[in-house]
Amino acid sequence: MGRGWKILIVVVVAIAVLLGLNAVVTDNETKGAEVTVPGGRILHLRGADLQVVDRGPRRAAPIVLLHCFGCGIDWWDGMMPRLQRDRRVVAIDLLGHDGAEKPTSGYTIPNQADLVAQALARLGVSDAEVVGHSLGGAVAVGLAERSPELVDRVVIVDTPPAHNEASLGLIANAAFAPVIGEAFWRVKPDFAVRKGLEVAFAPGFDVPDAFVEDVNRMTYSSYHDSPQGSSDYVDEASLDQRIKATGKPLMVLMGAEEQIVEDPGTRLAEYRRAYPGTRTKLIQGAGHSPNVEKPAETAALVLGFDRAARREMQEPLQNRKGVRTRP
Repeated sequence: MGRGWKILIVVVVAIAVLLGLNAVVTDNETKGAEVTVPGGRILHLRGADLQVVDRGPRRAAPIVLLHCFGCGIDWWDGMMPRLQRDRRVVAIDLLGHDGAEKPTSGYTIPNQADLVAQALARLGVSDAEVVGHSLGGAVAVGLAERSPELVDRVVIVDTPPAHNEASLGLIANAAFAPVIGEAFWRVKPDFAVRKGLEVAFAPGFDVPDAFVEDVNRMTYSSYHDSPQGSSDYVDEASLDQRIKATGKPLMVLMGAEEQIVEDPGTRLAEYRRAYPGTRTKLIQGAGHSPNVEKPAETAALVLGFDRAARREMQEPLQNRKGVRTRP
């Protein structure tokens, strides 16, 4: 074997060792909770600390907001002023995201839902309209399953009933590759993060710098394990079947210009078919994140669902023909 080949082998082995060491270090990285948004505060819960924002009249009907994968409370900034005028609005950072604690494990949907339940109990919130965007949609369903007393109705925003129709895009998926993914995570430049986030919106949307920072605050474990926890959850049973079993009223919203969920109109029809009575809306001019792209329209739909459900509850029973009542 020539000297050149020996040098090449040594270099390859050294790179492999460095990648392996980097993977071990990156996989074991943790971060504590921190306040990252105006008005945010940290709740110290059993198992983890979460950041929450609690706005609006305390005695008003509550709306709970649960963000998407790689996101944070700030993804609701366009909607919250519209909601908090006459509703109590509680936004929560999910485990591993933005201002929440970032441990090496715990990213299953049941655990996420239980942490949210602890936060709501600590804040004295129950019978809430729970709005979940993408990953948050799965957590909202998990919350309705595991803590039904906390949930009055559910709004799912751009979460397909099963994950086999969803794709995060090439750049985002690169970080999931074994060993190489950990290395990419360590050196990822902001422009790559921004490019990866573009699929979360309609084509041409200008991704805010704050959203890039939300991703950069994550650890590799929280980035890698959060979508896996969601996939495992819907592989056991689809979201439409799970929410149907709870009997909670459901509304599903999706952007017409989706780049992550394939054929959003068909996904909405699947929810209606599986759970008759489900309200659905395809929001024009929005991609995967109508809460960011079309906040006024999305907020109006959320508030309208709340008002309609309360009117139905107040109607005399004999006038409720064909209307599914709250359990």
